[in-house]
Amino acid sequence: MKIFYSPQFLHEYRQLPVEVKEKVEKKEKIFRQNPFDKRLKTHKLKGRLADFWAFSVDFRYRIIFNFQNEKDVKFYAVGDHSFYKKI
Repeated sequence: MKIFYSPQFLHEYRQLPVEVKEKVEKKEKIFRQNPFDKRLKTHKLKGRLADFWAFSVDFRYRIIFNFQNEKDVKFYAVGDHSFYKKI
């Protein structure tokens, strides 16, 4: 699986604390193996974000993404629940 990163995702990622970045990297490895692994708590979003999915980095942080096709995914944002308003 190939993951593409939006400019917004890259900007938000750079601003995360180091310990959260490490968690993001660990979860991304799990995601590459299986985007629906139970440890990720992957779920479809609703409302105006109905075209997107999210998975948990930890209790606070999430990554919003969508499937571009069967082999490609794009990460759009990373942050706490307040970032849902930015998308």
